[in-house]
Amino acid sequence: MLVLTRRPGEKIKIGNNIVVSVLEIEGGYIKLGVEAPKDISILRMEVFEKIQKENIESASKDIRDIADAAALIKKKFSRSK
Repeated sequence: MLVLTRRPGEKIKIGNNIVVSVLEIEGGYIKLGVEAPKDISILRMEVFEKIQKENIESASKDIRDIADAAALIKKKFSRSK
């Protein structure tokens, strides 16, 4: 991890098209501004982790639903024979 010290008004550049600016430091909080292309997703880590958790939960539910549906279909076809 690269650790940098910046003051309000100072910036860092990431790659060719992302600029992070320190806007304000107040009461233990740092306000950052991020300039990036619209196709780059920028999320707070806690939001990203919540989305990731919900996606995993949703995917596992889908698998169970598919397995349940397959079992019902199998049961129906085994009865008709």
